[in-house]
Amino acid sequence: MKDRVVVITGASSGIGASLATMLAKRGAKLVLVARREKELAEVASRCGTKAVPVVADVTRRADVKRVVAEALKRHGHVDVWINNAGRGISRLPSALTDEDLDDMMQVNAKAAMYAMQEILPHFQERNAGHVINVSSMLGRVPFALVRAAYSASKAFLNSLTASFRMEVHATHPGIQISLVSPGVVATEFGVHALHGGPDSRMLPNSQTADEVAEVLAKVIETRAADTYTRPEGRKMVAGYYAAEDLDEVESKPPFAMPAPK
Repeated sequence: MKDRVVVITGASSGIGASLATMLAKRGAKLVLVARREKELAEVASRCGTKAVPVVADVTRRADVKRVVAEALKRHGHVDVWINNAGRGISRLPSALTDEDLDDMMQVNAKAAMYAMQEILPHFQERNAGHVINVSSMLGRVPFALVRAAYSASKAFLNSLTASFRMEVHATHPGIQISLVSPGVVATEFGVHALHGGPDSRMLPNSQTADEVAEVLAKVIETRAADTYTRPEGRKMVAGYYAAEDLDEVESKPPFAMPAPK
């Protein structure tokens, strides 16, 4: 990890902040990206002199271009780009509005697309580089009704990641595009969800941000294409899609949850 240049979006809190602190201790050169200047500066200060904070809104392509330019100006190259910025939602699918869906797609899918497209020419010049997209178990199996639009946006991200990887590998096999799927993580994700929501830190069976960050650090080293942060995740997804009767599967936990009022 020593001296690798790593860009992390959504770095002002949660998984992004934990990963930044972890990679800094292992000698990485960091470009930390988020909208909240004060919080981002605090994370950067914990990471030492090799961390560069860049205040930017990655849902704007112009801001993503600026982050790429700043990273190259400061370090000359980028080794790893981690699309970690994201947002949740609390609204049943029957109540979703155009604005709800647009917000989820902009933050959780289009922002990652901007980053992959804008960093790609640099990676192609070197035939080297690694993008890691942080997805969610909800993008695999939509078992949380109030997260319907979030699940849809992450499912889009999953498909886009695989398609992007196959396109790039055809001409530049030295570039990797990876996907990582956490489950519930004990961060402020739920509190900051669109329309509010339960505090993810209070939900049972959650992982810590540090545990997820450790998985992401391992993916940087192994360059694995598709990773779950819990070992049982892959089995759960495979079982859901292999089921002959989804009605039966969805009548049982974790799907058989009372609809929120």
